[in-house]
Amino acid sequence: MGWWQRIFGGGRTEEEQPLAIPAPPTTEQIVTSVDAVLARASGKAPAAVTARVQRVAETVHEMAPRLDRLGAGSQQAHTVVATATSYLPEAVDAYLRLPRDFADRRVVDRGKTSLLILCDQLDLLGATLDKISDAVSRADAVALVAHGRFLEEKFGGSGGLTLPGAGTGQALPGQPLPGPGAPGPGTASGPAPLEAP
Repeated sequence: MGWWQRIFGGGRTEEEQPLAIPAPPTTEQIVTSVDAVLARASGKAPAAVTARVQRVAETVHEMAPRLDRLGAGSQQAHTVVATATSYLPEAVDAYLRLPRDFADRRVVDRGKTSLLILCDQLDLLGATLDKISDAVSRADAVALVAHGRFLEEKFGGSGGLTLPGAGTGQALPGQPLPGPGAPGPGTASGPAPLEAP
């Protein structure tokens, strides 16, 4: 907007412009991002690096479809997405830009080469994602246990689930009824009607 419009009006000011919030990446975009990092590292980085990138990629593959279980705005979900789309690519790409001899042999920080620094970063990312994955799995396991207890209270014990016709000789749901002309199990004239539970 020009100074003339700011003074005399007309048009919207920058403060009034609606902010465009980018949509969060999809599961496919998250997985594609880590796969691309793994492809870039393969053949160009030592096995110590590619093995660690593979570990992170596998955890992201496992976690990406389950991110909705962490809840909207979850810090853990943000960590998984940021690892796949930012933290991992930036770390690996910074290493790959260095000459191999320099990256693998020249000490650059606190007695460590760029290779060792990258391995430490990848180990930290892998351990963090493993903790998040364990937390989601534990939550699913707790939900399964709670559901099992609910079913036990609902149907277990003496006043629990009784199938219609159990112990009476009547046909149970899912069992074939006798053919035409055959005497029914409940009466001599035909099959007994099924009772609602």
